[in-house]
Amino acid sequence: MEYMLKAGFLGTRAPLFMDMVTLIVALLPFLLCGAIWLAKIGNIKLHKIAQVVLFVVSVIVVGYFEFGVRFGGGFEEFIQGSSLNHTFVFYFLLLHIAIALVTLVLWSKVIFYALKSKDIQNHPKRGKQAAWWILATSLSGLGVYVLLFIS
Repeated sequence: MEYMLKAGFLGTRAPLFMDMVTLIVALLPFLLCGAIWLAKIGNIKLHKIAQVVLFVVSVIVVGYFEFGVRFGGGFEEFIQGSSLNHTFVFYFLLLHIAIALVTLVLWSKVIFYALKSKDIQNHPKRGKQAAWWILATSLSGLGVYVLLFIS
């Protein structure tokens, strides 16, 4: 697992695993738009598959990220290179975690109800809500990366 802590490929202080996760987080809203587009053109079956795959991959990526953070020494280790106020970055991280948890619950519910064919008439509305939360999670995650490894 030492490979996870080697220098990343984005040219910052971040380790490899963080660059990998950040790239996926940055791409997620675009991939999500593609999955939504599938529904808009009427390919519901492929839309369902894409959504489930994106969700499962995202959960796996979060698990990989959490393992990497613990293996790499945690927040205290990663904040050391930042020139920003420790408290500010910590509270921004807490905000990101809160957004991510809401996103997990909302996205899970949207997928669960859609697969169970429950509340289908509200699916587009709830899906849009979840998509906005996914975007917020992505942007706040990128913000954490910038605060920890670029500033």
